[in-house]
Amino acid sequence: MHVEPDLDSFMTNGLERLSLQSGVLPLIGDGVMLITSRRSGRWIIPKGHVENGMSPADSAAKEAWEEAGITGRILHDEIGVYSYSRTSGLYSVRVYPFEVETVLDEWQEKHLRQRRIVTPAEAVEMLFPDPLKHLVAGYFANRIQK
Repeated sequence: MHVEPDLDSFMTNGLERLSLQSGVLPLIGDGVMLITSRRSGRWIIPKGHVENGMSPADSAAKEAWEEAGITGRILHDEIGVYSYSRTSGLYSVRVYPFEVETVLDEWQEKHLRQRRIVTPAEAVEMLFPDPLKHLVAGYFANRIQK
C-alpha cells in the first residue's frame, strides 16, 4: 500500500494555501451516487482531506462511508485530478472510481446531506464544480470507447 507523505497543505507562491484531497465517484450498477454539499446543497461526490497515514484512495473510501453511507472498493487508479478554490485557499482533489457494495440506511452525515442515484449523463449535468463535471464526463466517455 502506497502512503502519501504528510503534505496535507502547503504554501504556494507564499500567498495561497493548497490542500490535498481525495474523493470517489460512487458507481452503483449502471448509476452514480451523488451527495449534496453541506453548505450549498449542490451535488458533489464524497471527498475530503487525505488523512495522515492513509493513502489517498483509502482516505477517499473512508469519506464515502462518512459522507454517503456507502462501502465498497476502489476499482483502479485515479480517474484524474481537479482543482477548486475557496476563500480558505486552493484545493486539489484526486478522484477514484468506487464500486459500491453496500448502501447503509444510517450513516455519520445522514442529517447533513442528501444522496441520489442518477444516470452517468444526469451526474455530469448535476455535478459541481465544472472541473469535476468535465473529469466525470471524460471518465464515462472513455468507458464507452473501451
